[in-house]
Amino acid sequence: MKVEALTGGEAVAEAMRQIDPDVVAAYPITPQTIIMQKFADFHADGLVESELVCVESEHSAMSCCVGAAAAGARTMTATSSAGLALMWEILGVAAGLRLPIVMPIANRALSAPINIHCDHSDAMGCRDQGWIMLFNENGQEAYEAMFLAVKLAERKDVLLPVMVNLDGFITSHGVENITIYDDAKMKEFVGEPAPNKPLLNVDDPVTYGPLQLPDYNIETRYQQVGAMEAAKKAYLEIGKELSQITGKEYGYFEKYQMDDAKAVIVAMNSTAGTAKTVIDKLRLKGKKVGLLKIRLFRPFPYKEVMEALQNAKSVCVLDRAASYGANAPLYGEIKNALYDLKKKPALSSCVYGLGGRPIFESEIEEVFTKLLKKDLEETSFIGVRK
Repeated sequence: MKVEALTGGEAVAEAMRQIDPDVVAAYPITPQTIIMQKFADFHADGLVESELVCVESEHSAMSCCVGAAAAGARTMTATSSAGLALMWEILGVAAGLRLPIVMPIANRALSAPINIHCDHSDAMGCRDQGWIMLFNENGQEAYEAMFLAVKLAERKDVLLPVMVNLDGFITSHGVENITIYDDAKMKEFVGEPAPNKPLLNVDDPVTYGPLQLPDYNIETRYQQVGAMEAAKKAYLEIGKELSQITGKEYGYFEKYQMDDAKAVIVAMNSTAGTAKTVIDKLRLKGKKVGLLKIRLFRPFPYKEVMEALQNAKSVCVLDRAASYGANAPLYGEIKNALYDLKKKPALSSCVYGLGGRPIFESEIEEVFTKLLKKDLEETSFIGVRK
């Protein structure tokens, strides 16, 4: 075990080096490029045996991953924003063919207007494409999530692709002290790939991607639903295994100062860290405030979220993405989770940080102040110039 000063993107690349996947498809896009650039360095230095395939687009990157994974290779790529959008057609192919591809996403706004900074519109745009989705507060979490993702994706009762999300620039380019665990231990943790029905096994021939008409298609989708349900259980089991190495906990979410909290913010990714700082300051003033940080977004842990929030008096959900003409994405899920409660907390939605607009401690403190007074509008935007 060693501690290194790394960006979040470099930390993810370190995890990829330790995992040493069979095939990695690479195409650059800001702010993901740092991940593949660092991994390409490892490849050039002979530190990995991976086949590094430099493709002509993100659509091609995911197509390459589909072919490699179907052939039985442990496969990865990485992308952001418009690159993820360009993969749209093939994202559903990867999930529908039950291919255990792992893909870190340096979250970035979708155009237009063109913007290269962080929000979650890219990931939220494909949240129903059948991928497991993990969200991470910092580089350390993203590094560790890569190992969990590989083992989760390859579970025989799951066999679904996984996105590992980290905030573009804020996390991908922010330098932190990252604990890098022993190479041999991490390689042992993920184990050797044991492909399910690989295309190149001539002794057990299979067909990938055939035409599927109404007489069978709904059954295939039903199996994907079951795989997501299995993934929810498997996530906790694999997290407990990983905790034996790291000493960390890998729950569906993290509860911060929640035991007696009356006012609670729900958030994902790097904003959770800022919220924790605000909570610590307000706690010194006797304010009963807390944070629920969502880590597993797909499959969404509705029952567990309901139980975690049932004693709160007021809850505000912070979304770094808008859902035009509908509830903001995370807010909609939290509202669904609380539906069956007989006595619900007052619930509100705040959209913030679109296109990389920073969110400040003072703004989060203002949200808590209004929550404690139950004086927050049901839907509002943070930091918008009037």
